[in-house]
Amino acid sequence: MRVKICCIGSVEEARLAIHYGAHAIGLVSHMPSGAGVIPDERIREIARSLPPAIGSFLLTSRQDPDAIIAQQRSARVNTLQLVDRMTVDHLRTLREQLPGVSLVQVVHVTGPEALDEAARVAPLVDAILLDSGNPNLPVKQLGGTGRVHNWDLSAQIVRSVSCPVFLAGGLRPDNVAQAISRVQPFAVDVCSGLRPQGYLDERLLVEFMYTVRRMAGI
Repeated sequence: MRVKICCIGSVEEARLAIHYGAHAIGLVSHMPSGAGVIPDERIREIARSLPPAIGSFLLTSRQDPDAIIAQQRSARVNTLQLVDRMTVDHLRTLREQLPGVSLVQVVHVTGPEALDEAARVAPLVDAILLDSGNPNLPVKQLGGTGRVHNWDLSAQIVRSVSCPVFLAGGLRPDNVAQAISRVQPFAVDVCSGLRPQGYLDERLLVEFMYTVRRMAGI
């Protein structure tokens, strides 16, 4: 069971997450709404500080491939987390232009239509991340909502696609065991559940990681 700690705001927070066993770090660039956004300069600083084995995820709300490619080349991250919908052609362009960079497409589980959306993008990406936003609102919600979505739908997606699936959306130390049991994802992803005061809470981080390890039998 892998763990991605998202909304990292500083080198110190990244080091804390890695110290307690995080496999990946999420760095949030400009979003139409939600918490955790940091300047591009800080994203580059944090990404440069990470050990090679750690996944450095750049969360981008951009949909134009050229803009995303430029953003990745500036940040030098090893993974792009595409938080808004992308066309098949745009995903193919990113794959061709960014060899060696992993693509993770977010699917917001707002209803049964998420099953079709996941099936459409799964062959074109390295992983899918299931979250609780809503890209159909006038001001898009593309993550960081702190809301739990329908885990039964998430479990169906995990069973139906061939690529790894990350589970996000309202995870906390007190519900991550149930989430893992219900959904059986490849990895869990947490942001607001470990940041009640706006910074990474070490006590909650320890509790979260302990619970995940217990569920994984480690």
